[in-house]
Amino acid sequence: MRTSVGQPVRLVDYRVPDYLIEAVELDISLDRHATRVTSTLAIRPNPAGQAGVALDLDGDELVFVSAELDGAPLASADFEASASQFLLPRPPRGPFTLKIETRLDPAANTKLMGLYRSGSAYCTQCEAEGFRRITYFLDRPDVLSTYRVRVEADRAEAPVLLANGNLENFGEADDPARHWAIWADPHKKPCYLFALVAGDLAHISNSFVTASGRKVALAIYVEPEREERAHYAMDALKRSMAWDERVYGREYDLDVFNVVAVSDFNMGAMENKGLNVFNDKYVLASPQTATDDDYAGIEGVIAHEYFHNWTGNRVTCRDWFQLCLKEGLTVFRDQEFSADMRSAPVKRISEVRVLRSAQFPEDAGPLAHNVRPEVYNEISNFYTATVYQKGAEIVRMLKRLIGPRTFRAGMDLYFQRHDGTAATVEEFIACFAEVSGRDLGRFMRWYTQAGTPKLTVRGSYNPAERTYRLEIVQSIAPTPGQASKLPMTMPLAFGLVDPQGGDMPLISPDASPGELEGGVLELKESERTIVFHDVPRRPALSFLRGFSAPVRVEDDLTEDDLVVLSRRDSDNFNRWQALQSLATRVLLRGVKAIRAGRPPERNAGLVAAFGALIEDARLGRLDPAFATLAMTLPSEADIAREIGEDVDPDAIYAARKTLRGALGRAHGDALIELHRQLADSSPFSPDAAAAGRRALRNGALALFVDGNVIDGLALAHLQLREADNMTERLGALSVIALKPSSTREHTLDAFGRRYAMEPLILDKWFALQAQIPERETLERVEGLMSHRGFSMSNPNRVRALIGGFSANHTQFNRADGAGFALLEKVVVTLDPTNPQIAARLLTAMRSWRSLEDERRRQAEAMLRRIAAQPTLSPDVRDIVTRSLG
Repeated sequence: MRTSVGQPVRLVDYRVPDYLIEAVELDISLDRHATRVTSTLAIRPNPAGQAGVALDLDGDELVFVSAELDGAPLASADFEASASQFLLPRPPRGPFTLKIETRLDPAANTKLMGLYRSGSAYCTQCEAEGFRRITYFLDRPDVLSTYRVRVEADRAEAPVLLANGNLENFGEADDPARHWAIWADPHKKPCYLFALVAGDLAHISNSFVTASGRKVALAIYVEPEREERAHYAMDALKRSMAWDERVYGREYDLDVFNVVAVSDFNMGAMENKGLNVFNDKYVLASPQTATDDDYAGIEGVIAHEYFHNWTGNRVTCRDWFQLCLKEGLTVFRDQEFSADMRSAPVKRISEVRVLRSAQFPEDAGPLAHNVRPEVYNEISNFYTATVYQKGAEIVRMLKRLIGPRTFRAGMDLYFQRHDGTAATVEEFIACFAEVSGRDLGRFMRWYTQAGTPKLTVRGSYNPAERTYRLEIVQSIAPTPGQASKLPMTMPLAFGLVDPQGGDMPLISPDASPGELEGGVLELKESERTIVFHDVPRRPALSFLRGFSAPVRVEDDLTEDDLVVLSRRDSDNFNRWQALQSLATRVLLRGVKAIRAGRPPERNAGLVAAFGALIEDARLGRLDPAFATLAMTLPSEADIAREIGEDVDPDAIYAARKTLRGALGRAHGDALIELHRQLADSSPFSPDAAAAGRRALRNGALALFVDGNVIDGLALAHLQLREADNMTERLGALSVIALKPSSTREHTLDAFGRRYAMEPLILDKWFALQAQIPERETLERVEGLMSHRGFSMSNPNRVRALIGGFSANHTQFNRADGAGFALLEKVVVTLDPTNPQIAARLLTAMRSWRSLEDERRRQAEAMLRRIAAQPTLSPDVRDIVTRSLG
């Protein structure tokens, strides 16, 4: 299943490799511009493959030097070598050893794939197809090998030498200015998990004793003088290791576990076996430089990459179509971990917000694809919200359907049966079918059908018979390549909420024995009707509790029902959802009024619900983190998604601004009191409780400012001056930045100067300015691209400024097309040097077809201009072609 540039790769074409590489020995002599890589491969024919065929190894921009077969130099007539391929037409019939030397220029590797320089260090990134940029190889995840790596470098330039596995030996090279280290990994792994880091790095150390009593040495490597900022990451790592033992019975399997933080990284982090490489934003934190969201992000990503040791490394994926098998599963595991570490309802709300904002639009647009795709042109473009977030939701549904104990038994069987192998989604699901005794064939449709199911839910109460009738109809809109869809199997958690308080009993002869235990109904067909008996009064339906399935819901709840649910629902997720649904209805009416030239209505029910919420928060009756989310109105993107077509971003912004202003004015005194009450003079702590209080304080400030601009800005400036942590400092700066005032530019400039030498804070400063909802923001962003702190070669900086601007709903989607044109300029400029980042920026166009006519015309014209470029990378061409298709 060799990848050819420009040629689609199809799941149906998969066949096993004709050769296996049992062992890999690498000798890497590092140099900024002339690194030497000598690979010695122990190869044998695969008994399951095709016998006697040529050995075809992948390469990418490699410089070939020499090759030997079984210790003898290969004559030029016996092989073919190019930058992208090494071909041995007539390999030996039995096992053989192939030794190949290549030359690399790490300093010139701007794609940040393979071996490259990041700051003062050499670094690698091999997932998905980066190992072929280091040496010729069968670069596919179903070729598993043991690795032994010798790394040599200049001692002054790279005093630290790291690779996968355990340190076997180290010493001085023949040149006394150079030294070497040998690392060996006893566990077979695919080449995408290979890693090497060498440079001038500082570190912190710790240890962890496993359940069986083995002591594991832990270290986190960072740029010198940043060691103190790595302690929270270390704490998160140790908690992750203990949690995986306790919840899944998974023990770590090497003598060391190393983490390295680098500043130039296309991804968030990479789970290389025993040597995780991280974008430094997910490692470095201190109260003065990191927000509470940063701390939570570090905790989650550290856990995610560690959990990959079993779900991804020990059991890897057979081919890249199975990517969800490691990513969706591991996202689910890190979500469970974070829920245990923090507030489970708050974590669940945060997960669903991400799913709806990133994955639902993906499912509804031209970039829609199955969780387990059937074809791809460029695998790097399939590290998507569908694979990660929707993939996690599928695992969550599976656990709910079969129960936690049976789910754990299925995971145990999966690890036992497939440890050390490259598995498929079918093999994963088969383990749960076996332990549960259930036929999960229909459940597999979640992996093979794209699109978000829509549930139309209708409830009716018969007071004479004291019955409540619930009707559910499932439908799935067509997506590219999939016109007809079969019904999905899903668990639907729900309850009937008594308006006087409490949940009503669920009594129904229509349910199968035990089905309604825990308030979960299993939907298998397109429709289902169920009647509940002994219902004393008309209930408010609390449907899809905990967001038990990744679906869109159209219900017939009244606004009075939503108010009842927001106050009385026992499920905190649905309490939040009720307020969101109520606000969404008000905002949709507001958008319609603005487009018709009328002022939006003032909704007394929503104003009162917010008042009750603020009062509950002030009196300590609500978790502050939950109260913060409940006080957050649906975003502009949320409202655009609800409208679905002919979207006018300016009208959405105006409606939302008007509503926030009304709420801020109506509850100004209560918000001021809440803000004052949440002031905290105790030492900073990153724990969930303290973070929740800071979040609520920032939320109260922002809502107060929207309704009381002059007094609110004065309060924001006071908070900015007095804040002793970055969360409150940035919260204050955000409300100042988003409101025009005579002091705004001076305040922004002062913040930029203060943190000019702090890259991660500077990223926040760039992103904040890119999100100002004013027409001048486009020129502001263009000016910031010339700022001394901006660099197109740093992915974090590009994501902050350009990615931040593309999330600016009104200014990116300007009717004159100028916002689209700016993205076009950046994508075309960046594509030759870092096509992965260029392609990911372009996914901001995933919902362009939903815009109103003029914006849609401008968006299409921009995409067609990019498509007409003669030398696009496969990454960008794939995104633009699918966006237009």
